[in-house]
Amino acid sequence: MEELTLTTPSLLFSAVSLILLAYTNRFLAYAQLVRNLKAEHEKIPSEVALRQIHNLQKRLYLTRAMQFLGILSLLLCVVCTFFIYVGWQTAAVYVFGTALLLLTASLAVSAVEIQISVRALAIHLNDIGRSGKKNLEA
Repeated sequence: MEELTLTTPSLLFSAVSLILLAYTNRFLAYAQLVRNLKAEHEKIPSEVALRQIHNLQKRLYLTRAMQFLGILSLLLCVVCTFFIYVGWQTAAVYVFGTALLLLTASLAVSAVEIQISVRALAIHLNDIGRSGKKNLEA
């Protein structure tokens, strides 16, 4: 096995940072959706709003997990860089491998969250379809 150099874990810094930025933007969008749905539901309670709120709750928990795993991955990349700097090559290899596994887990959770997001849009589309059908019949 080749030795890790300082540039190896450093390559992940920008990638993980961009992923974390995307996760944060997603979180902020969900927070705004929750506020809007809450206000809408307080004015006119509906089953669709309740289903969307439940869906958003799951998505927020998944987004938190994605962020946590991504942050741990980035932190371990920093630790790996330090281990390479002080010459602890074996420890650096294991820490870097763990960082890669955490990043993989973060991306896997993101894929699950995307599936749930698609279901949320399907709820809206079904509601629009029912509303449109009622309007055509009237």
